[in-house]
Amino acid sequence: MSEFKFPTEEVELPSKGLLYSKDNPLSSGKIELKYMTAKEEDILTNQSYIQKGTVLDKLLQSLIVNKDIKIDDLFVGDKNALFVAARILGYGKDYKVTIAGKEENIDLTQLEHKKIDLNFFENTNNRFTYKLEHTGTVLEFKLLNGHDDKKIDRELAGLKKISPNSSSELTTRLKHMIVSVDGDEETKTIREFVDNYFLARDARSFREHIRNIQPDVDLSVVLDSGEEVTVPIGLNFFWPDA
Repeated sequence: MSEFKFPTEEVELPSKGLLYSKDNPLSSGKIELKYMTAKEEDILTNQSYIQKGTVLDKLLQSLIVNKDIKIDDLFVGDKNALFVAARILGYGKDYKVTIAGKEENIDLTQLEHKKIDLNFFENTNNRFTYKLEHTGTVLEFKLLNGHDDKKIDRELAGLKKISPNSSSELTTRLKHMIVSVDGDEETKTIREFVDNYFLARDARSFREHIRNIQPDVDLSVVLDSGEEVTVPIGLNFFWPDA
């Protein structure tokens, strides 16, 4: 039987690899992806993966050539860049969506990495500081990766069992993102601060600061009508019929 070789493309990460430890293959700032095949279409329609919410991670794991790379090590912006690249390699650059009853075509190759100061990430070990404007409290925080997201999902699932009608996603994410409050790294201190002392206006400014510095793909596009929309990345992003 003849040996088949699959074509691949090298994808540049928005973080340039600066958020990863030197011994992590992601620190190169690039990932080699193979083109999608029928095998990946099987993954996209796997009902077990869909129900568990793991289908897109399973897809990426299948497409990444270097199997030493762990999906959970990826930060959200880098993962978004891989999703966009995988979609282009699998189904082409044209992404058709229906908005207000009108079909629009989005050219995915026009999506660019957010413009950020990458010098900000040199030798940070993913720990950053931010001083709250209204209270002067100094927070140390980290950007979240797949490992953190899984911890957050488990905690939210547990909270849902205790109080089905509660919604704690925002505060839970903040508790996992903040690593110290005025130099105090105790988990109890961080959680108490978020629940009782984090002013809403300071929390909003903090979230905006994170959005501004976080390496990512700019998923906002302006349609021919002049309307600006954000490209959603989910199962339908890859296969509208799934």
